[in-house]
Amino acid sequence: MKRFLLAIAFLPTFAFAHLHHEDESHGVIAPAATQYFQSKVKIRNQDGFKFIDANGIPDHPTGEFPNRGNPNPILEQNYHFRVTENPKKADKVTVCHPQFFGVALNGVPFDPTTAEFWNRDPHSGWLYEALYRVGLLGMDENNGHVQPNGGYHYHGLPTGYLKSQKSYGNQMTLVGYAADGFPIYGPLCPSDPKKLDSPLRDMKSSHRVKSGQRPSGPGGNYTGEFSQDFEYVSGLGDLDECNGREGVTPEYPQGAYYYVLTEDFPHVPRAWRGTPDQSFFTKHGPPGGPGGPGHRPPPPQPF
Repeated sequence: MKRFLLAIAFLPTFAFAHLHHEDESHGVIAPAATQYFQSKVKIRNQDGFKFIDANGIPDHPTGEFPNRGNPNPILEQNYHFRVTENPKKADKVTVCHPQFFGVALNGVPFDPTTAEFWNRDPHSGWLYEALYRVGLLGMDENNGHVQPNGGYHYHGLPTGYLKSQKSYGNQMTLVGYAADGFPIYGPLCPSDPKKLDSPLRDMKSSHRVKSGQRPSGPGGNYTGEFSQDFEYVSGLGDLDECNGREGVTPEYPQGAYYYVLTEDFPHVPRAWRGTPDQSFFTKHGPPGGPGGPGHRPPPPQPF
């Protein structure tokens, strides 16, 4: 069995999991105790795959959980992800819902979509956007929140993680890996994808809010409140429908396909260019915020 790299990181963490109880006098969630967890992640390359084992605890400060929009404490997880070291583009893209899109290098998953549907109807086809109304789902300053099982995850730019990286702001910053093995970078990338030393700028997605009115469900004008409010327009921005592009990077100087996290929708890519590994097809259970369904139905098409 061929083994050629072992990387182990026991990361200092500032994440706290707040255990809670129901306040009988007011019916609100209140902290009862605080438990400390250390962020742990181990990455090893073996037999053509990259194995990522992690407890899912972030290595940066988080918001307070539980909170008004999210009743769940942060708890340790037992993640075992696998990605190919030789990713290849598939014949067609695969929509990512309800699976994790990928995982950050600190072991926290990227989970771009939600399980909150309009009118609490999983068959409506109208899926709420997590970052449109941040307070609704208790999102913190890192664009993350917590599933009922205690799993902390990112819906957008992991700002705390990016700020902790010395390279951020000065060069492309590798953030993690997608389920299909292609790398994920922060929003700052070379303006010329073929020249690593070209000026850095924030990448813009090629998605936009549709014009006109919704034909069903909540009705009204398209606003960006729902995933289905957006459309992909080829060439509108810097990135393709999967929020990726081809180019050279510090880790891949010969060039590679890579994904980019963006300030604008889709924030975290919603589709894979390659073939995702089954280790990311995790059953999430109920949504992170209160009041949603207890399962995730077949996906509506977001683009």
